[in-house]
Amino acid sequence: MNTAMADGGKADTERRRQRVITAVKNAAKNNTSISVSAIARQTGVDRTFLYRHRDLLALVHAAELEPARHDPAGASPVSLASLQADLANAQARNTRLVTRVQQMEKRLSELMGEQAWRESGLGAPADVEELQRTITWLEQRNVGLASNLEEREAELEAARVANRELTRALNQKGATDR
Repeated sequence: MNTAMADGGKADTERRRQRVITAVKNAAKNNTSISVSAIARQTGVDRTFLYRHRDLLALVHAAELEPARHDPAGASPVSLASLQADLANAQARNTRLVTRVQQMEKRLSELMGEQAWRESGLGAPADVEELQRTITWLEQRNVGLASNLEEREAELEAARVANRELTRALNQKGATDR
């Protein structure tokens, strides 16, 4: 009796499998919506039945990804590869346009800032090159002044050493004279 029940269960499973396969083929042929839920509803099986049978699940997912054989509007057939190429091209164009918009927004912001600066009466923006030349000249002058200061400090130290030696010599001479 157990074998009869097992055989009955296997036959029921096989009938369900055939209903699912037929429903997927009909949905693809009729260009109707293909999803796990839609196929489960059409065939009267639970979604878990499809998830337990990996081959049926793969069949449903493959049918989902397969584009319609003909466009409902009567246009020429499209392939998955052509749709992917169109998508890649659209994404690349979108990236280029986003970059261009960002550049234009930055430029517009700069121009509006300059215009607001001029209209505010604060004056024209300083000449950057002139400021750079002034900075370079001041840095060079600073280096020159620093080297002059070092030379004078060295001369001052040498003069102090000489002064100490002369003072010591005078003190020693004065001590020997007494």
